[in-house]
Amino acid sequence: MKIGIIICDRYRNCAGGKCFRSAQKREGAFDIYDKDIPLEIVGYTTCGGCPGGNVEYSPEEMVKNGAEAIHFATGFIVGYPPCPYIMYFKKLL
Repeated sequence: MKIGIIICDRYRNCAGGKCFRSAQKREGAFDIYDKDIPLEIVGYTTCGGCPGGNVEYSPEEMVKNGAEAIHFATGFIVGYPPCPYIMYFKKLL
């Protein structure tokens, strides 16, 4: 299973450790995937900053790289303040 991950631009310097570990261990949002099916992260980028212009373009590039699912990193919800655009992003994708 190939996936892409989009992070909040406030965390643009994040190296992705928690996302990559969670995907590998099938924890959090990644617990929906069977542990017997390998996960491959084919894209990792930021939203581009508010109001998230990169969310319109980066998923398409990830799909070109084989992404079958796009995940939003935890920072969109637990960051302070939470992302005011997350529901729009979910509808857009």
